[in-house]
Amino acid sequence: MLQRVELTERAKRDLKRDLRKLPVYIIDKLLAWVGRVEKVGVDEVHKIKGYHDEVLRGVLSGQRSIRLSRAHRAIYQVKVSGQLEFISVE
Repeated sequence: MLQRVELTERAKRDLKRDLRKLPVYIIDKLLAWVGRVEKVGVDEVHKIKGYHDEVLRGVLSGQRSIRLSRAHRAIYQVKVSGQLEFISVE
């Protein structure tokens, strides 16, 4: 199932704010993840161990995160429609 990925306003702000600080490879890894999800679907991309895709608990229950590096991760959720929504990049 092909899926569409969208950024929340907070995620856009996080990326814009950190654009000068973030290494290029972090942005490239995020864009590569988005491209793969839109091409083959999130279920197939979950199988790629390098992203360390995991379900979050507690206050962030219902959301997932992917690791972009040891210091950076992106938090997203899958909407009922099947679209993915990036919530923040930390």
